[in-house]
Amino acid sequence: MTHSYLIAGFGGQGLLFAGKFLAYKGLLENKEVSWLPSYGPEMRGGTASCSVIIGDEPVGSPIVEHPDVLMVMNLPSLNRYEQAVQPGGTIFVDSSLVDRKVERSDVKAIYVPATRLAVENDMTTLANMILTGKILEEMGEFDADGVQAALKKVVSAKHPEMFDLNLKALQIGRDFK
Repeated sequence: MTHSYLIAGFGGQGLLFAGKFLAYKGLLENKEVSWLPSYGPEMRGGTASCSVIIGDEPVGSPIVEHPDVLMVMNLPSLNRYEQAVQPGGTIFVDSSLVDRKVERSDVKAIYVPATRLAVENDMTTLANMILTGKILEEMGEFDADGVQAALKKVVSAKHPEMFDLNLKALQIGRDFK
């Protein structure tokens, strides 16, 4: 079983961090993993994306052209990548920042007001992890021990207080209905 993820939005939204978290989670589960960041020269405020592949077989190429999971945190990313998602795939949309619905009928669309939820919970920079928590829940891969172990790998030792905040953000996404 292999899942290919494409995470896209503006630079500064934590897209690469979310992708790195998913990749470490896969590594800690003894999966084959690829993580490939992509961002424009502007980085913060410019476009950014991250491709992650997690599977049981070796990854032949780190490039994700047709993801089965797409996470978008802005309208330009939805406009750009919606048609690339594999039929039967899932698109996760930050509905706080994207004001249109997914137009395709052959994919599942899940709308989470991640930015609004982040602001309401005093974690304005963690909308990315709220969406990631929802992805893990929908994919049936939200394992508390695995989530904590992966967070320990990606949260900077300089900011240990961010561990609990990230964990809370993931839980908010997991619980969102």
